[in-house]
Amino acid sequence: MNNSTIRVRFAPSPTGPLHIGGVRTALYNFLFARKTGGKVILRIEDTDQNRYVSNAESYIIESLNWCGIQFDEDPIKGGPYGPYRQSERKGLYRQYAETLVSRGFAYYAFDSELELEEMRDRLKHEDPSMAQYGPFTRLSMKNSLTLLAEVVQEKLSNCEPFVIRIKIPEKEDIIVHDLIRGEVVVHSHNLDDKVLFKSDGWPTYHLANIVDDHLMKISHVIRGEEWLPSAPLHVLLYRYLGWEAEMPAFAHLPLLLKPDGNGKLSKRDGDRLGFPVFPLQWEDLITREISSGYRESGYLPEAFINILAFLGWNPGTEKELFSMDELIEEFSLERVGRHGSKFDPEKAKWFNHHYIQRMAPEELSLLLTSQIVKHCLTTDPIYTARVCSLIRDRVTLIPDLWNNAWFFFKRPETYNEQVKQKIWKPETTQLVKGFAEEAGRLDVWNKEQLHGLVENYLFSMNAKMGQLMNPLRLLIIGDNQGPGMMETEELLGKEEVLARIRIGMEKING
Repeated sequence: MNNSTIRVRFAPSPTGPLHIGGVRTALYNFLFARKTGGKVILRIEDTDQNRYVSNAESYIIESLNWCGIQFDEDPIKGGPYGPYRQSERKGLYRQYAETLVSRGFAYYAFDSELELEEMRDRLKHEDPSMAQYGPFTRLSMKNSLTLLAEVVQEKLSNCEPFVIRIKIPEKEDIIVHDLIRGEVVVHSHNLDDKVLFKSDGWPTYHLANIVDDHLMKISHVIRGEEWLPSAPLHVLLYRYLGWEAEMPAFAHLPLLLKPDGNGKLSKRDGDRLGFPVFPLQWEDLITREISSGYRESGYLPEAFINILAFLGWNPGTEKELFSMDELIEEFSLERVGRHGSKFDPEKAKWFNHHYIQRMAPEELSLLLTSQIVKHCLTTDPIYTARVCSLIRDRVTLIPDLWNNAWFFFKRPETYNEQVKQKIWKPETTQLVKGFAEEAGRLDVWNKEQLHGLVENYLFSMNAKMGQLMNPLRLLIIGDNQGPGMMETEELLGKEEVLARIRIGMEKING
């Protein structure tokens, strides 16, 4: 298949927030399309109206925009094969379901919910493996395979509720050729006669998915492993609809696993272990429950994408940090693994930390400035960039910028009591007071001059570095954690440092 015909799609259902596994699927589709010069399409699969959530589609689109995943065709910009919401394509699907019936590959089923439940209950006791609507049960049910043609027609004419089910073949090995897993063989004994068209007039995922992939000329279906059990059914639908020659290539991505590797990653795992499983913060409109997101937690979108890229794919080298352009250049389905990938929240922080280290101080200053403004403070861009240069190594998430820099923009109002009890000795007040007097005589205020002053002063007082510097840090920033003191004092300036020492001494000494 030449590159000009490559078309892939990401097809989420707007039934809730977009899981990071879904974002990874969108990313791999995007990378594959860009690498091959193909097209990537966003299609909203909203046929399940019972589970439809009104704000889910906008959330999905905003999430993908934040990640930098761009589509060539989507519900907003349109395209030559639109519309791109299945709800707007509803009128298309029944004709294909009826075609399958006319060809003998599907049938009308009129069973009530009670009759279906009775069948399942009966078979659970007789043979649990057969407790499904399929080759071994359909001839005992109320459908167009067991009813006279005129009875079926009468029911249809009277608008009795019905569904259309696929007629799964008996005793057949169905082969799925998968680009990641190789040849997957499933015996039809393990499949049931899935509903293709529902009594409410809506298609199920299986029918709408196949019809739209065909009409939109999708060449490769790259999706999560959870859809692998449905692949044999989809292969049959392509065959029965006469589209087998145009059937897309399948690639089923490995699962995202819990950090311990035991099972699929879920929101519950994130809540329990304290990390997000959604790209953006999500609010449930019914319960008003708010779930955390990577954006709001302080992750850079570039780092988030890099994190997801490595959950199933590897470049075959030791390199771990990739820009989007580099991922496009290196990506291939051949390097996507078959086995599930454990999500490591600490590794995710590692990625974000390294991306922050790569940012220029001027870029970081924009992020810090937005936090400064939230605290009703103002700042100079050059000064803020200098602050970012000092604290960058201490930052993992974006909120860490303010947490590590606030004292450059406002004086401490309190002083860590535990630190004070530990470091403040009877001689500390005089030692600090003497240093402040010496510092006040400096004509040049920079880290080199301050370093020389400290060394000379400690020598003259026969004191150790910690005896002076620890109290100074407490007085100047209110705690014992922060960047180098000489650099901090230089940036704050002589007047501010001396004022903080004086005010702090007054408060600590009562």
